[in-house]
Amino acid sequence: MIRFKTFITSLLISLSLISGAAQAKEAEAKVTPKVIFFDVNETLLDLGNVGKSVSAALGGRDELVPYWFTTMLHYSLVGNEIGQYNSFAEIGIASLEMIAKQQNIPLTSEQARKAVLTPFRDLAPHADVVEGLKRIRALGYKMITLTNSSDAGIAAQLKNSNLAQYFDGSLTVQNLETFKPDLKVYEWAQKEMNVAPEDAMLIAAHAWDIAGAEQVGWKTGFIIRPGKALYPLSGKPSLTGKDLIEIAEQLEADAK
Repeated sequence: MIRFKTFITSLLISLSLISGAAQAKEAEAKVTPKVIFFDVNETLLDLGNVGKSVSAALGGRDELVPYWFTTMLHYSLVGNEIGQYNSFAEIGIASLEMIAKQQNIPLTSEQARKAVLTPFRDLAPHADVVEGLKRIRALGYKMITLTNSSDAGIAAQLKNSNLAQYFDGSLTVQNLETFKPDLKVYEWAQKEMNVAPEDAMLIAAHAWDIAGAEQVGWKTGFIIRPGKALYPLSGKPSLTGKDLIEIAEQLEADAK
């Protein structure tokens, strides 16, 4: 009888420990940051008009538009490595001129400048963005844009897209003269917002941006915009959704 009571006691203790561990694991799995940082281009704003403008500048060669964007990203990272900073817009213009020369397409510097700058500062948000931002803001999170754009560039974009009202501030790489996903950018951003890495989160539609934020200990939310995919050698994002509304729904569930 004594042995049976001892067994029951041990069993109850074990079950209690298992239940406590499960509750702790569930609490740890919940995504409840204090500050949410948002990438802007492609994540919030639709670059369709930029693509059309760049394609027109390249003689209607639609297939060159993704090449132009990746070239722009590539040379922003080249700038990081060699210590040479130019604004994202300047790099975009230079990349467009480079591709035109590679493809023997006539294009003047002024035409390249107009093709990039004119549409880039007047972009519309994706269809899901306004509702998604409203729902996330209703949860009480501090919301900050963190972009590779310049200070003037993001100010124009948020104003023209009517999204400025949803954010508590904007941070750009212009202040560091270093582009994401350099880890210094995320570390600087968290210090600016006085938030610990584990209390920061990045929402982005770029696998390379998610990888950078993850590396410094942030929570991450990946939006799977058309044509986007995660980098298999990086970790799994905290949240994943086809649009910002799905990310908002998961944040709402975790806030309960």
